[in-house]
Amino acid sequence: KDFILKKAREVCTCNHQTIITFFCQLFPVLEWLPRYNTKTHLLGDVISGLLVGIVAIPQSISYSLLANQDPIYGIYTNFFCNIIYVAMATSRHNFVGSFGVLCLMIGQSVNRHLQLAGYSNDNTGSLLVGNFTSSSNGTGTCDRSCYAITVALSLSFLVGLYQILLGLLQLGFVAVYLSEPLLSGFVTGSSLTIITSQMKYLLGLKIPRHEGVGSFILTWVDLFRYIQNSNICDLITSLVALAIIVPVKELNDRYKEKMKAPFPIELLVVIVATVTSYYFNFEERYKSAVCGIIPTGFRKPTLPDINLFSTLAVDALPIAVIGFAMTVSLAEIFGKKHGYAVRANQEMIAIGMCNLIPSFFYCFASSAALTKTLLKESTGTHTQISGLVTSLVMLLVLLWIAPLFYSLQTSILGVVTIVNLRSGLRKFCDTPRMWQLSKLDTVVWWTTMLSSTLITTEIGLLVGICFALLCIIFRTQRPRATLLGKVSNTEIYEDQSTYKQLSSIANIKIFRFESSLYYANKDYFKAVLYRKTGVNPILLSAKHQRVEAQGNADTGNSKSSFGTRFGCLKPAKERVEKPPAAACPPSTDMHTLVLDCGAMQFIDTVGLSALKEIHHEYKEIGVQVLLANCNPSIRHRLREG
Repeated sequence: KDFILKKAREVCTCNHQTIITFFCQLFPVLEWLPRYNTKTHLLGDVISGLLVGIVAIPQSISYSLLANQDPIYGIYTNFFCNIIYVAMATSRHNFVGSFGVLCLMIGQSVNRHLQLAGYSNDNTGSLLVGNFTSSSNGTGTCDRSCYAITVALSLSFLVGLYQILLGLLQLGFVAVYLSEPLLSGFVTGSSLTIITSQMKYLLGLKIPRHEGVGSFILTWVDLFRYIQNSNICDLITSLVALAIIVPVKELNDRYKEKMKAPFPIELLVVIVATVTSYYFNFEERYKSAVCGIIPTGFRKPTLPDINLFSTLAVDALPIAVIGFAMTVSLAEIFGKKHGYAVRANQEMIAIGMCNLIPSFFYCFASSAALTKTLLKESTGTHTQISGLVTSLVMLLVLLWIAPLFYSLQTSILGVVTIVNLRSGLRKFCDTPRMWQLSKLDTVVWWTTMLSSTLITTEIGLLVGICFALLCIIFRTQRPRATLLGKVSNTEIYEDQSTYKQLSSIANIKIFRFESSLYYANKDYFKAVLYRKTGVNPILLSAKHQRVEAQGNADTGNSKSSFGTRFGCLKPAKERVEKPPAAACPPSTDMHTLVLDCGAMQFIDTVGLSALKEIHHEYKEIGVQVLLANCNPSIRHRLREG
């Protein structure tokens, strides 16, 4: 009681200093902005922010298409999220905005709810040129585009709420369960799904968007079934754009150390494609799908639809997990690289706020974006001031430039999306090296990748997490177990199967079990112990009991015979008192078993019972069991047990 009261007083103390500390922790910008060095940092931040903003313009529009939203909402998302993240982040290099994998998951959830609400599945027309003002006039009418953003902003609200709760509850450590092979496999599987979903835009096909198990295969079946209906104009435009963007992007990657800034080929292609489409009237002449009207300015804030929360609660959870995992992992990578500390729980609160607050301003869920974060770091950013510069670029688009993208073909947006997934697809080339380093990690990668692709992204993530945890359990359930030998003229003991010229001690076996001893591996522990030592006390004891029983039976028969017929003879009595030679216990080649507990971190109650059983069983056959290298926690458990 006294301890709890003491801690409560420490936490609840309120004075000038604690208030300042609280706000500085919640808003790290209050701590670093007063010390901002304009001479050394401002130029790099401004250049980096401008370059990232230029790259983010086409990606904001293309990722909106992936999320089943109008183009303007992607620009909103990148504008608002950057401003909030500047104030609340501990990372100096993360770029927060629309991220391909999250947009895919958002689009799948939105599409499911559009189908439940009875809207048409044709999302190439009515969605992109939907009624922009239908939900803001308070009349209650809502077309397909309006309902799509209503679902997306309600989903973003729940995602932000989950992430803030995780941060407030200090559950940032949850990210450690998403291992690098798991995340890598998930991103690659999601990349394949994204490419599949964008192929219809590249071909100019109007096919339904499949959801659920097997959607990847069903989409490719439909693509080949209706490929004769491809729009030749969209197909040629896509191929030309790919032929231009991919080589230039590769050159940017190859010579990024020599180039001061990467060439903004995506923006250039988008501008040229928009101008070409406008002057040659691709929409009317060749029936190409275009972005349509993109309004300027901001909309009035709105509230999420509470009625959708019950159906979106499950969809929001994997989006929240992937969002904070990507944000925290990228923040820690660049924090270590540039020598500054990152607080995982604060990053979770920051990304949660980047989803919660913008949900009132028609934004969908966001997280740290890998490609733009890498671009931001490589172009010399020093602080999150570059994020403010990027937001200013987005503001220019929102206020004046957006309507100019009316004639931009959706096939170009699909190309921009696909090209930015190259890093995820390159992971296939890393699998042979991964197999050499760790076969189990490679299996985790392939399992997560295939399940994310062939089943669904959400179920694939769950399958990957469960399989990775099962692999950890499997590693501890069947760990390495060895007999140790002594290095000559030393007190060092090593594995006899690994090292040569080790000497064994006569009649003593030293056994090492390289894992903790608990309920899942206690049977394996006993089995491998018996196999390695070559002495199974249960079998030896049972054999000894059978021999003893047989000896007693033979002795009883002899005694009865001698007693009835030759009861007067003394030698018979002497023979009865002398036990048969066969009744002696079987001999073993050891008198002592030493268990090396140095690799054991803990022992649970089942493991303790297993040690008791082993001690008792070996004692029955005359072998003493000793424990060595026990750490303090195991010693405490042994004393208590």
